[in-house]
Amino acid sequence: MRRLTFAMNTSLDGYVAAPGDELGWSVPSDELFQWWSDRVGATHLALYGRRLWENMSSHWPTADQQPGATPAAIEFADRWRDMPKVVFSATSTDVPVDWNARLFTGDAVAEITRLRAEDGGPMDITGATLAGAAMRAGLIDEYVLVTHPVLVGGGIPFFTALDSWVNLNLVETRTFPDGVVLSRYETRR
Repeated sequence: MRRLTFAMNTSLDGYVAAPGDELGWSVPSDELFQWWSDRVGATHLALYGRRLWENMSSHWPTADQQPGATPAAIEFADRWRDMPKVVFSATSTDVPVDWNARLFTGDAVAEITRLRAEDGGPMDITGATLAGAAMRAGLIDEYVLVTHPVLVGGGIPFFTALDSWVNLNLVETRTFPDGVVLSRYETRR
């Protein structure tokens, strides 16, 4: 069985995007960017919600070809393109296969359950709405919150409303430059 992790940047008040899908508050330091790059390199399958997919796919497929691309950006772009991805959307009609991605338009929870039951390496789920459906279904094994010291006052929350408690064990904390704190929790089963 694969392990499913929900990992995203979040504001101190718990939002993954500020109003208007603004993400400017979450620009990573070089050290944090490398951590995210290493995570992408170790992920065997990424599950994307439509909004985050649109954000990531608008930049990373060609980021390494942009003037002034740093070695870190080139490495991340290569890793991102190579990482297998499933994009969950009821409204999108096309996902370029040359980015190692496929589109899924059916029942997200059923597909995530099927993928999780397969043999294979770790899966990451990204996008708060998609992750919320997996949270409510009890499919997430690990939560990684990369908390930035900013209050954005609203937007898209990291956590969704749940029907019951989810008990967690803290397994790692790490501090990055600019006061960013990583907290990693495993779900108690």
